[in-house]
Amino acid sequence: MASAIPPEFLAAFRQAAGDGGALSFARFMELALYHPDAGYYAQQRRRIGRAPEADFFTATSLGPVFGELVVAACVALLDQRPPRDYTFVEIGTEPPAPGNVGGVDSSPDGPGGVFTPTRSGLAGVAHPFAAVATISLGQPLQLPPRAVVFSNELFDAQPCHRLVRQAGCWRESGVGLRGDALEEVLLPELTSEVQAVLDRLPAAAPDGYRIDLPLAAAQLAARIAAQPWAGLFVAFDYGKSWRELAEDTPAGTVRAYLRHRQSNDLLARPGEQDLTCHVCWDWLNEALTAHGFAAPVLESQEAFFVHHASAALSRLTAAEAGRFSGRKLGVMQLLHPGNMGQKFQVLWARRD
Repeated sequence: MASAIPPEFLAAFRQAAGDGGALSFARFMELALYHPDAGYYAQQRRRIGRAPEADFFTATSLGPVFGELVVAACVALLDQRPPRDYTFVEIGTEPPAPGNVGGVDSSPDGPGGVFTPTRSGLAGVAHPFAAVATISLGQPLQLPPRAVVFSNELFDAQPCHRLVRQAGCWRESGVGLRGDALEEVLLPELTSEVQAVLDRLPAAAPDGYRIDLPLAAAQLAARIAAQPWAGLFVAFDYGKSWRELAEDTPAGTVRAYLRHRQSNDLLARPGEQDLTCHVCWDWLNEALTAHGFAAPVLESQEAFFVHHASAALSRLTAAEAGRFSGRKLGVMQLLHPGNMGQKFQVLWARRD
């Protein structure tokens, strides 16, 4: 049981729960992350970076070297299709701070100019695309006819449903109120979203086994793929196969992050801590192929950059030879298996 609920979130929870007094975990996670007043991602605060007041850091925290390698890899994956024919669209960027200009690159330099969206992977990075656009929380998901659609840790931030095996049956976890404190409860029946995938759940899991179903991540991938655009889809994230989620993660995968510390107390400080869930790569793959993408490929982050940005890596290595610079350290963190190289994976696919 968790306590010290921010009053704004408590009011939002009570309004959403109504007379029943309980929500599915997915609905709770949606409120905790995205409620317009009380949600973690809707608040004006520092979330990303290495500063003590931030909660986590991503590849973009390493400076422009990440964006440089992303650009090089995407150009290679376009496979001789002119990058000037495509708009680079990044989904899930931090919203622009007051006074900053976001949206489509209108630089007078035109293609090849430098675009600096707020907290974007291409911040300060020269690019060969026709334009760069960012889509943040609350902005419509509208994609141009030809696009490179890129995201970095977008899908792991989508709400998930929590299931637990009990007496040989799957029960869905929810969140209820006891006084002014949140507690985990078992819902009387499965929500319709879970019922739709009931036949995919393992029939022989031991009692106590938890599965966190990243259904919203798969739905988001389907929304992106359903739009009538051609080009390249590239998603950096961390996830597992369906077999791994169903057989190898008995405690589930949802975690909380606050001030760079990971926690299993998912109900503590809702709206003030990040909640994240491993994506199911098989489901994202299915969403893409169902909408005409050809043979999606899943690679570790290390393999992705080595396979598709090798020339850029060679140039960077040569330029930084003989010194231990910040750029070289950034590359090491992006590629080293003990850092981000194996922790993160990249799913990419093309559609003409």
